[in-house]
Amino acid sequence: MNTIRIFVLGFMLLAFAAPVLRAQDLSKYREFSLGSSVSSVLKRTDKKAADVKATQNAPAIFQEVNWWPPSLSGASYRSDSVEQVLFSFFKGELYKISVTYDQSATEGLTTKDMVDSISAKYGPPTSLEPEATSALTVGYDTQQKTVATWEDSQFSFNLVHYSFTSSFSLVIFAKQANTDAEVALVEAARMAKQDAPAREAERQKKQTEALELTRQKNQKSFRP
Repeated sequence: MNTIRIFVLGFMLLAFAAPVLRAQDLSKYREFSLGSSVSSVLKRTDKKAADVKATQNAPAIFQEVNWWPPSLSGASYRSDSVEQVLFSFFKGELYKISVTYDQSATEGLTTKDMVDSISAKYGPPTSLEPEATSALTVGYDTQQKTVATWEDSQFSFNLVHYSFTSSFSLVIFAKQANTDAEVALVEAARMAKQDAPAREAERQKKQTEALELTRQKNQKSFRP
């Protein structure tokens, strides 16, 4: 009898814990999963390969896809609180999702309102910044602030508040991939700076050669 009670109790605990465990899956945002391929994201957003912006940065390729969730046909309002989503890929895998909320959908909402809404799906934040003591902002740094973070050892959700416009965004990334991407970007910037003099010299050479060809052509055709 005791064994049956323990089994039932354990089953009930698992049943109650399951939603919480699912709520804390920080590898996903809606139907999108970090680590997904470019093709899978294109399929889910009805975008095409031509919509992918690729930047060749040695030693890795970075790609981006912008997506605007569709509005209801014939409606004067958006069917989604999200205005725009930027998908960022590193080495062909989705490593960061930047969500911009439609300002009309978040108008009047406080930081607490936004945190409560996100917490209902992802659980309580792991860190929470206090509300600003003044509505006045000075300089760019004070206009954009991460006000709450949900994270585990692999993934990070960050609620960002823009005090200048009172709007919100959500930045989600895989920690290791984001670190690797940042290192690659620094290396790409270093190489670009190193190669800049040679590229500039090549540009000037081509410009000089083109000008000489034009001069020769005009020498033959010019009539005073």
